[in-house]
Amino acid sequence: MKLNLSKPLAFFDLETTGINVSKDRIVEICILKVMPDGEELLKSWRINPTIPIPDKASKIHGIYDKDVKDEPTFADLGKEISMFLDNSDLAGYNSNKFDVPLLLEEFLRADIDFDVKRRKLVDVQVIFFKKEPRTLGAAYRFYCEKELENAHTAEADVIATYEVLKSQIEKYEDLKNDVGQISKFSSQINTADFAGMVVFNDDKKETFNFGKHKGKTVEEVFEKEPGYYSWIMNADFPLYTKKVLTAIKLRSNFGDMVK
Repeated sequence: MKLNLSKPLAFFDLETTGINVSKDRIVEICILKVMPDGEELLKSWRINPTIPIPDKASKIHGIYDKDVKDEPTFADLGKEISMFLDNSDLAGYNSNKFDVPLLLEEFLRADIDFDVKRRKLVDVQVIFFKKEPRTLGAAYRFYCEKELENAHTAEADVIATYEVLKSQIEKYEDLKNDVGQISKFSSQINTADFAGMVVFNDDKKETFNFGKHKGKTVEEVFEKEPGYYSWIMNADFPLYTKKVLTAIKLRSNFGDMVK
């Protein structure tokens, strides 16, 4: 089947040094950009993460330090990757919780303004878990009736994810061939920062989702305990989370000035 697209939908997968969004780095990225007319553009990049790749991670994706020591860094490739993703919605497998936040961290480190808020996000894993809770390999077997060869390589995983989504749309009548509807269906929680540390409450206000102030609005905490912002800025939190919190703080300060 052909996806019903009004703009490109970029399926992407990352191989990384680990699973810590704020500390780990990308060693490989593959993007399958599906155009509204059905054209498929596939690109892959090996990346020097500038930090050692733990053996535990290398044993999963098969990429070792020696394989990327002469490759460009993300700072070298960031603009090229951003341009390839220009005007595209994003899709992946477990992408809302991991791939999107980690990719944003890399863009921020490279000082590249990659605006994710204007993009729809489709997470095929969320759809799968809501419908048939299993792994990507099982999803590929279930929906596509094929075995996933070369699992945990970025190219194999991203192509499988694309095929799984098309099969999901064909299988479920309530899943429309529309990226906007699919994006809403595959969203598990209404987050402000993608890492899930700041979420929107029932009143649509940004609220802390961790620590001693969990459940309190960000503006309320910053007003009553100004030092909490400084602590977060100096602690090991994702850069995008810090960016969101800074925007809230600046917005609050501006509001106080005009009162």
